[in-house]
Amino acid sequence: MQLRQGLKLLAGLALTAGLSAVSMNAFAQGSATVLKPADMQKLLPATVFYRGQVASTQQRNSGGIKYPDGFYVLVSMVDTSGYSTGIAAKYQAYLIAEAPIEIGGHKLAAGAYGVGFVAGDKFIVTDLGAHDVLSVPYSNDPGLQRPTPLQILPDQGPGFRLYAGRKYVILTR
Repeated sequence: MQLRQGLKLLAGLALTAGLSAVSMNAFAQGSATVLKPADMQKLLPATVFYRGQVASTQQRNSGGIKYPDGFYVLVSMVDTSGYSTGIAAKYQAYLIAEAPIEIGGHKLAAGAYGVGFVAGDKFIVTDLGAHDVLSVPYSNDPGLQRPTPLQILPDQGPGFRLYAGRKYVILTR
């Protein structure tokens, strides 16, 4: 009798532990995922349209976020060699947001944009016609171990950091 009760108790504990492991695994899979350049090859177009021209994306300098609901935010540096110096100064990367996001606390509608880290410690977002949409201050991260031309890393809070070297802005949904 005590043996049966002991076996039932062990079976109950095993079932509880199994359910906990499944729910923890589902929680981990349900969180947003940072995409690396290798992930971007299937998602990012090789060329993008901006201000009347087509520019090549730089797959090696790209990153993204996949949210639990399946929406993406993709960013890639672009080749701006055919653009005027004024446009090239603020158009360093191409950002695609499938859902509304916030950059530095400012709302940005879903869409495709040109973005860049510009003089005056500003991160600027422009529409496809090179018209300014929003501008926010960027931060510097002197402790970043391996700065690259462009990358996305998790932030300590609920968002992600979009880096260009050690300069970054916070992206959230």
